[in-house]
Amino acid sequence: MADIARKASAHWEGDLREGKGTVSTESGTLKDAQYSFKTRFENGVGTNPEELLASAHAGCFTMQLSALLAGHGHTVEALDTQATCEMVKDGPGFKVSAMRLTVRGKVTGSDQADFEEHVRQAADTCPLSRVMKGNVEITHEAILE
Repeated sequence: MADIARKASAHWEGDLREGKGTVSTESGTLKDAQYSFKTRFENGVGTNPEELLASAHAGCFTMQLSALLAGHGHTVEALDTQATCEMVKDGPGFKVSAMRLTVRGKVTGSDQADFEEHVRQAADTCPLSRVMKGNVEITHEAILE
């Protein structure tokens, strides 16, 4: 039995190119968010699975980094992470090939080298990084302000 379980759902109507769907989360934070072929492959208005994956990874990674920094006696004033999910054509479809993380931090008691080490550890140990490890190239850039 899982220690933690979270749910999300998707609804779709129509074929791939002309169809449309919605995604929702159990918490209600995301409720019937629109997605379609255009939002995924053409920059249409709405969300897409890769954007949601990038958002989830940014959040997971940032929480992990905060825990690591605090665990080593640093005071985290602010952490801002941008995650870019990249896809490439792969045979008959596409695959997520890379996740690019850039984090800016205001952290008391840390220097650039220390911050970079904590960022590396967070990129290796956050739960979503662990899911992608071996399948997706994960890179990270650390900027201490």
